[in-house]
Amino acid sequence: MVFVITGPSGVGKGTLIRALLQQVPELELSVSATTRHARPGETQGVHYHFLADEEFQRRFDAGEFVESAGYSGRRYGTLRSELEDRVQAGRSVVLEIELQGARQVRETVPDAVQIFIAPPTPDTLRLRLVGRGTDSSDDIERRLGVAESELAARDEFAYVVVNDRLEEAVARLVEIVRGEMTGRPVPSTE
Repeated sequence: MVFVITGPSGVGKGTLIRALLQQVPELELSVSATTRHARPGETQGVHYHFLADEEFQRRFDAGEFVESAGYSGRRYGTLRSELEDRVQAGRSVVLEIELQGARQVRETVPDAVQIFIAPPTPDTLRLRLVGRGTDSSDDIERRLGVAESELAARDEFAYVVVNDRLEEAVARLVEIVRGEMTGRPVPSTE
């Protein structure tokens, strides 16, 4: 199975996915490609495939992406090989991608389970972006502007998980994934 997890920047997707992978070890995380620079502690091929703009464009032109999107002046995408190799081997895969990419995957992989992660409030999102200390104030404002339109898209998703209390959000995410993997989907309420 393919699980798509999306939501605004700073909502806690990465934290939730790390906890999900610990609790559902049969899942594998697809490593996305990006044109942004590595943040402190990020490793090439582990956190992202960090590509120069020209290399990203070459691979895009060659049809090597299942999805790709621009976000805050950078490009992101899922390499087809990252997804196909795992699925063909019978493994379930988690994609942590932006809204544009989630919409593309909805078209190219219609049976993918789509999960939207939402903040409890927009103010919470601002505090999280500032608190992580990885973005400039201009980047934070740009991300918050994008987040406004992303939050309006939450109704497009089969599932919405509000990341207010981490333990509760993780439990809900695990419940959704395990339910889908066992053929017993859970109700789609928040």
